[in-house]
This record gives sequence, structure tokens and C-alpha cells, in this order.
Amino acid sequence: MALHLCFGVDALPLRCNGKRNKTNENTYMNIALIIAGGSGNRMGQDIPKQFMHVDNCPIIIHTMKAFQSHPDIQAIAVVCLAGWETVLQSYSNQFNITKLKWIFSGGCNGQDSIHNGIYGLREAGCQDGDLVLVHDAVRPLLSQEIISNNIATCQQYGYAITGIKCREAILESDDGFSSTVSIPRDKLVRTQTPQTFRLGNIIAAHEEAKKKGITNSVASCTLMAELGGREMHIVPGSEKNIKITTVEDLEILKALMRIQPESWLK
Repeated sequence: MALHLCFGVDALPLRCNGKRNKTNENTYMNIALIIAGGSGNRMGQDIPKQFMHVDNCPIIIHTMKAFQSHPDIQAIAVVCLAGWETVLQSYSNQFNITKLKWIFSGGCNGQDSIHNGIYGLREAGCQDGDLVLVHDAVRPLLSQEIISNNIATCQQYGYAITGIKCREAILESDDGFSSTVSIPRDKLVRTQTPQTFRLGNIIAAHEEAKKKGITNSVASCTLMAELGGREMHIVPGSEKNIKITTVEDLEILKALMRIQPESWLK
């Protein structure tokens, strides 16, 4: 597992190895763990989607800026696609992402990348009580309000999952072309990121998943659901918190970044 360290955080005293000198027993860090280990095959471009530029800035840097500017985030860690670590560090220096502390190697799938990130944080000296906001690198329009609500909800309940109530009619299909079954949408939630956990809790979940042979759950929330016995609390998300997966998503992102809110709207 590759581990790269940069400068310390002003908000909390850190030693150069990433460990922290606690000021009291109840002081914990809020850490953004950005997952950027994917190759972006679905986008079909020559470079990974997280490093594509929008408004002369890589998408992943737009994402990191959201955490950089939030006063309650003390550190940023990135799980990075192999071979792009130096590029990421260079961009971070260029755009003054001073909260970046650690870069970890990506895994073979999303669950594996998160595994690398959380165990990397533990190896770097982070504590079980620290809050970890697991976030997709390709959700660059994350709001400060969503970050704040994730932190507050996780502090109160132990788990926070960003999500939006489903508004569309939902059909179930085995082949993607035909359907005879509809799914009531009243209880459905479309999850987003961040998904926030105490470091010790999410590590314990990954340990349990390993014992049960769960190796490719699509998200931390689905992993928790598969394991059972954990009540996850929903933080309201936003339609603007879009995940960039296709060229169409990229076009929507560009439009959202340029739009100005109408002053007459309530």
C-alpha cells in the first residue's frame, strides 16, 4: 500500500507521520476519504474521468476544494488510481489543497479501494473515533451544507448516508428491455456520497465482510445493509451532487457550474 505524506493541518496538531497529539480525550478529526481508484472505462476517454478538466481544473480538484474550504474538515486522504499519484500531488500543490495528507493505492473495485483507504488511515495513526467521510472523486459539486450535515449526523448517530428520496416511477427488469414489475418508490432512497462513519466502525464492517466473503459491495451503505444490524441515518442530498460517469454527465456538470440562481425564486 503506497503512503505519501504532505504537510500537517493547522486546525489540529499533527506529527509528521500523520499521527496527532490529542489536546483532550474527546478531540477527533473529521477526515475526507476521496475514492479515486477507478479507471473510468464507462466514460471511454483517454484519461481517467477524475483527472479530466472542467473550467481548467481537474474534476478531482473541484471535489477536493469542497473539503478544503470546509472549516470542520481537518484532513483529506485520496485513494488514487495506480500511476496517477504524482499527478494528483502536483495538482494539489498547484491548486493549494493544503489539507491533503495521504495518498493511498486504489484497489481492484470500490470496496477494495475503501478498504485500502481506511486501513491506510489507521496505519497513519488516525483513531477509531475519527469521522471518515467517504466520497466519490467524481462528485465535484458537493455542498458545504451536505458536509456539515454528514458530520453532525454521524456524531449523533454513528452513521450518516447522503441520499435523495426517489421521485421517479421504478420498474424491475431482468434484461433491461422488458418489465412486468413496478417497485413502490415511497420507501426508496437514491444514495450519494459522502457516507460517513467512525473509522473503527467502518474497519469493523470490512473485517466482518471479509469473514462473510463479501468482496464487491457497490458502496459502503450497501455493505452495511448486507451485513445487517446497523441503522443508517439519511442526510438529505442534492440533485446537483451529480456523479460523473458518462459524457452526458460531464455536459450536465458544465451546465450546473455555469448556471446562476434566479433571484426571484424562493
